[in-house]
Amino acid sequence: MKIEQIYTGCLAQGAYYITSHGEAAIIDPLREVQPYIDRATKDGVKIKYVFETHFHADFVSGHVDLSKKTGAPIVYGPNANPEFDAVIATDGQEFKIGKLTIKVLHTPGHTMESTTYLLKDENGKDHAIFSGDTLFLGDVGRPDLAQKAADMTQDQLAGLLYDSLMNKIMPLAEDVIVYPAHGAGSACGKNMMKETVDTLGNQKKMNYALNQPNKEAFIKEVTDGLLPPPIYFPLNVAMNKKGYASIDEVMERGMTAMDPKTFEQAAELTNALILDTRSAGDFAKAFVPQSINIGIAGDFAPWVGALVGDVKQELLLVTDIGMEEETVTRLARVGFDNVIGYLKGGIEEWIKAGKETDSVNRISPKQFENEFNPESSMVIDIRKETEYAAEHVADAYSKPLAAINEWVNTIDPEKHFFVHCAGGYRSMIAASILQARGYRNFSEIEGGFKAIVETKVPKTDFICQSKIMTA
Repeated sequence: MKIEQIYTGCLAQGAYYITSHGEAAIIDPLREVQPYIDRATKDGVKIKYVFETHFHADFVSGHVDLSKKTGAPIVYGPNANPEFDAVIATDGQEFKIGKLTIKVLHTPGHTMESTTYLLKDENGKDHAIFSGDTLFLGDVGRPDLAQKAADMTQDQLAGLLYDSLMNKIMPLAEDVIVYPAHGAGSACGKNMMKETVDTLGNQKKMNYALNQPNKEAFIKEVTDGLLPPPIYFPLNVAMNKKGYASIDEVMERGMTAMDPKTFEQAAELTNALILDTRSAGDFAKAFVPQSINIGIAGDFAPWVGALVGDVKQELLLVTDIGMEEETVTRLARVGFDNVIGYLKGGIEEWIKAGKETDSVNRISPKQFENEFNPESSMVIDIRKETEYAAEHVADAYSKPLAAINEWVNTIDPEKHFFVHCAGGYRSMIAASILQARGYRNFSEIEGGFKAIVETKVPKTDFICQSKIMTA
């Protein structure tokens, strides 16, 4: 028996590769499926099943492509109704992988089709659960994402989740290993641990959701403090449920290299968004006008999903040389399949061709300290409200990046302001969006609040509600 967790940090997502006596199963595969096929070939095993724990919202699974390329059927739990061929298993149904058994435990609550797969070893002993988004380490799946599809409230779904956990998972033995679909950083939960594997016994002791005195307390705790889900989530669910273009087609189209002239013409003749994935520091110095910066070396795909939103949006890429394929791949993982090409040779070729560039007024923390006036300076803090609440520049306005499309029009275009995040990644995203919308009257602070705390600029943890709601 071999169990391999294939963890993708930028999505905080765990896929699983299981083998036994010449056969393999894949659980919740990523969009690019060739690595699973290569593993199976190397190990001399045949992929027999592709198991899906539910219709994922935060990424596009590779189930459709993997099934087409290997002939392995896709398996869902009860209540699933995909628009492609799949095995819809019954609660308690068992599947054989070599000498292993995978048992279906229907665990609705996160979604109605959510299913946990219980792996039994060669001796029939319960060995591990692949819990999808039903049970995380330190948390459980949020119950608000499937309200519309289920025609239920989040409280009703949370009640179902409680029953699933108490009746299907809690009775299992302490030494059963928990393999969840996500870890810390995923928007599918709110309190996940950084670890990606644990025992059920430890989760029974320390997971707050599993230690509530009753269903009512559970519902209150798991629904408290939920932030609105990213706008691309339902679009990813639709792709996972209906099917999607082959990853090979997506990659071939996205890897179209364009010289500066062709790139410029494509930008002018289409509705494509220019997405620059270089570092904040490099972007600030020179970029193609109207570009949006979301650095590849950060929470790239989730921020693209949250801010671009529409997965059908055409995209033109500016990347560091050699990062083109990685960028197209990461975009495809969250459903952004319409990359129509990239700037060959990067920004350096654009500059060599004599094309116009733009830049961001990025200032050092020391310069901010020198220019800051407690009586007149306007500071916009785009961190999460929880970060702002912990400590912030005195009298700064809380304007989270995730809501920039809601608050950007409230900013006075004539009044200068400073903008910062925690370290500079998110504030450069904001700066690029602001400049694309015509704002030139601001300074972005390099290093963010982590650098500001080292200055003499006054800070406070006092929250003025008016500073959060209005500017």
